Amino acid sequence: MSLKERDKKHLWHPLKQHQLQPDSIAIVKAKGCLLIDENGNEYIDAISSWYTCMYGHCNDYIIEKTYQQMQQLDQIMFSDFTHEPAVRLSEELIKILPKGQNKLFFNDNGSTAVEAGIKMALQYYFNKNEKRSTFIAFENGFHGDTFGAMSVSGLSVYNGPFEDFLIDVKRIPTPNGANHQDIFDTLKDYTSKHKIAGFIYEPLLQGAAGMTIHDANGLNTILKFCKTHNILTIADEVMTGFGKTGRYFASDYIETKPDIICLSKALTAGLVPMAITSCTQDVYDAFLSNDMAKGFFHCHTYSGNPIACAAAIAGIELLRSDGIQNNIKHIIKSHLKFNEQIQSHSKVKSTRQLGVVFAIDLNTKMERYGDLRDKLLKFFMDRGVFLRPLGNTIYIQVPYIISEAELQKVYHVIEEVLDSLSF
Repeated sequence: MSLKERDKKHLWHPLKQHQLQPDSIAIVKAKGCLLIDENGNEYIDAISSWYTCMYGHCNDYIIEKTYQQMQQLDQIMFSDFTHEPAVRLSEELIKILPKGQNKLFFNDNGSTAVEAGIKMALQYYFNKNEKRSTFIAFENGFHGDTFGAMSVSGLSVYNGPFEDFLIDVKRIPTPNGANHQDIFDTLKDYTSKHKIAGFIYEPLLQGAAGMTIHDANGLNTILKFCKTHNILTIADEVMTGFGKTGRYFASDYIETKPDIICLSKALTAGLVPMAITSCTQDVYDAFLSNDMAKGFFHCHTYSGNPIACAAAIAGIELLRSDGIQNNIKHIIKSHLKFNEQIQSHSKVKSTRQLGVVFAIDLNTKMERYGDLRDKLLKFFMDRGVFLRPLGNTIYIQVPYIISEAELQKVYHVIEEVLDSLSF
């Protein structure tokens, strides 16, 4: 029996309606930019497996560093102990984080990094004897699937059955250069009527919303408003972090820096799960007290796992290397050139780019998980490229180590699908 058939017996896959999409492709090996299935077919991973494997799959350098760590220390509870990989990771990560970040709290994944950030903001005011229970968030944002993260997310396709159970969130549109005053007026209205604990945002790039890009100056205006009204700012850099926008973090493009940052995905280069919620010294100090109850009583069993820390350190070393930085610059230039070729195509409504992220909106409306989207996914896979459209948006987020031939194949397959569409 094939791996695909064995899968159906017990497994429940995420973001999948199994009655309509019964099959999953069985991958048996991955190396560099390639995924290899049980039949020997190869696929270029053009979205870095949900933006995680940015240095390629099974990167030799990262594997060697984690192998060394496995022989020294595998797992130890982080509540009562510390260890060299966690300490060194803190030292290396603080060097590249946006200015003001000074403390790191370990989590398991992007959702739990956001969950911790939300709880930090709520307890920050609770510890100061000030009750604030409302958050501000962007329309169409996505921050994860745990309850706090769901609450601040704005995509109903994920939240529908749970709307009655979520925390209070007020939404604002993303800034586009022309709506700054309207946003400013809305913020003033919200702060006059509600006790706002925090503003959570995906800086510059909303991933699940279709790789939509918003205005940096407008975002900076919002952040400055929050600072003047003592509202904590939480940057969700789970998707945007570690070089994808052309800088280490999307927040590097913005003058006003966040109080809290949520990190995961490329943090460990896709090798093992781990996440971090970082914060300023001011946020951390609000939890210092002779009262035990004012501590941050939030914990994950695998917090600060030494092997995950080793992978993260190796990833940061690669990110800062001349080789990876030069590759990022090359991908950015290649995307610009590709954009010149296809932006005027009759099937293209619009294009956009930020760093290595390139997105194309098709000139048609379609359901996020509808038939046309499934046909596009199959078209790409049949031609050996893994691209996973978000509704009518086709996006590229390739590993930094992609070869020129592989990158050109990704472009060619997209051109093929544009030429084949009949709408």
